[in-house]
Amino acid sequence: MAIVLGEPGADGLNEAVGVLREWQYEGAPMQLHPGDLGWFWRSGTEATAAAVRTWSRNGRILAVGLLDGPGLLRLTIAPASHRDEELARQLVADVIEPERGVLPEGKANVEAPMGALVQDLLSEHGWNTDEPWTPLRRDLTEPVKDPGVRIEVAGPEQAQVRAAVGRASFDGATFTDEHWHAMAAGLPYADARCLVAYDDQGNAVAAVTVWSAGRGRPGLLEPMGVHREHRLHGYGKAITEAAAAALQELGSSSALVCTPSSNVGAVATYKAAGFRQLPEVRDRYRPA
Repeated sequence: MAIVLGEPGADGLNEAVGVLREWQYEGAPMQLHPGDLGWFWRSGTEATAAAVRTWSRNGRILAVGLLDGPGLLRLTIAPASHRDEELARQLVADVIEPERGVLPEGKANVEAPMGALVQDLLSEHGWNTDEPWTPLRRDLTEPVKDPGVRIEVAGPEQAQVRAAVGRASFDGATFTDEHWHAMAAGLPYADARCLVAYDDQGNAVAAVTVWSAGRGRPGLLEPMGVHREHRLHGYGKAITEAAAAALQELGSSSALVCTPSSNVGAVATYKAAGFRQLPEVRDRYRPA
């Protein structure tokens, strides 16, 4: 059977999220996680559906892609199909030809699991490697120590606080409480939590969202941020430890996070919170 490129639509998102959950396992290369779709869901269900692409054979999804911004396809592949030549050649054909409706003309990036055949084929088509990212992992079979600050789970009543910390943590961030409610209404958020850390004066100083992929599977931190007015006080380490504890309570086998290697402060924060640095990963990109 031929490989079929599809757009699942709002009604098909449940299946896409489901296969992404199934594909998470210990020892997997860093890849698209259901939490990545969950975080994108802040733009709403229809926008999320419009950004998702699937590749199927005989009705079974073998690859899922998320158009995460202009010219960026975040792609992952069923574990048994990483070296499937027919699939890889179809993926590359669909990615490099703008009329296929995946990536536009000009500069474009593809994030795909390291070691997947699609990486090799994109290289053969002249796609270069972009700046490195550093994945980090924390084993959750061991106890997670108390973070030492007040941590609260942010529900609907605290959405405005969670959003404000997010905006104060990232330059150019536009996260609002409306975005939070849209995200919380999404399918992946059923197994997610937003956490907010507070200082001794009651100021909200850091926040994180954690995403479980199900019991016994790796969970994800996306995103974690510290309020720009409260940095260098250990709150990044504290909220990251709280994130690990929350994923442990949700049954995750490990906690994963990925950050640009150039962000040495973030890498150091995660390592201080008990995360182990993994080999760097790189997108493939086509120059403009």
